[in-house]
Amino acid sequence: MENQEKQHKRRVRYSGTHPRNYKEKYKELNPEKYADTIEKVIRKGSTPAGMHISIMVKEILDFLQIQPGQIGLDATLGYGGHTKEMLKCLQGQGHIYGLDVDPIESARTKERLEKQGFGEDILTVRLQNFADIDQVSRDTGKKFDFILADLGVSSMQIDNPDRGFSYKVDGPLDLRMNPQKGISAAERLKEVSGEELQGMLEENADEPYAFEIAETVLKWRNKGHAIETTTQLKEVIEEALLFLPEKERKEAVKKSCQRTFQALRIDINSEFEVLYAFLEKLPDVLAPGGRVAILTFHSGEDRLVKKTFKEFHRAGLYSEISKDVIRPSAQECARNSRAKSTKMRWAIRAEI
Repeated sequence: MENQEKQHKRRVRYSGTHPRNYKEKYKELNPEKYADTIEKVIRKGSTPAGMHISIMVKEILDFLQIQPGQIGLDATLGYGGHTKEMLKCLQGQGHIYGLDVDPIESARTKERLEKQGFGEDILTVRLQNFADIDQVSRDTGKKFDFILADLGVSSMQIDNPDRGFSYKVDGPLDLRMNPQKGISAAERLKEVSGEELQGMLEENADEPYAFEIAETVLKWRNKGHAIETTTQLKEVIEEALLFLPEKERKEAVKKSCQRTFQALRIDINSEFEVLYAFLEKLPDVLAPGGRVAILTFHSGEDRLVKKTFKEFHRAGLYSEISKDVIRPSAQECARNSRAKSTKMRWAIRAEI
């Protein structure tokens, strides 16, 4: 009927007191409007949907010793939590360049920080891979007094089922940091050989059941079964580990899911190659006495950072490097479970 009133479209609300669906968490996805809800979620030791809680902020700031007027680089902008704290240290003088390859989240972060008073006069956000820090330095004509690289995947990416970073929720098996470039994890699994997949799982994630998982992927493929969603990949892993005793299986599947998703993510985003390029270029973009702090989240990353820092220290490019890995406090890990695997290492550019 022409005169029929349009139905009011209600916002999707929580189904029950503890919603599982990402899009139903409308309060968590609006932190400015529902600050009380955000505080409650954080107090419980969880990360609100659509947010990222920055890790080891105090330890990073204590080491970087940022002074007003300095020039800095946040090589992995993400949600901008670390960037915001570093900007505060500048007290309106100096500049920070923030890099990110994720066009979706970097645009949101830029807008969020602008609203908090950090505009283009003090912050420049570039949609760029941190492997290209030499290009950033050339383009800006600057060497950096401080650099931070947080190599973890942002919680906003993990929690959003559309990005495919987590086996816990069903979504497309994507795993790309920039969903507009390269091939998805689903596409990678269509073409990878069994031997290559086994090697990927072993090298990128120390997966003990790499052979069994690779064999099951090929079995699914040969039967014409697609592996296009996070749930389907989890089902592959469950099938691959059926030989384990039932009492061990649930925990083993959980850990193998985590490792397999990690291995695929590292592969399709070329994360080790990117990190290697970044580490090799670091001394050339740091100002004399400049400081760099790097947060890693698995052993492969940490080994590469440790090895490169040691090599450049022996070569005289760094005057000092961290002797031991620095870890978040027990209190921080209790407050933010995603901090538990974090390791921090640092280096200081020689005054030459």
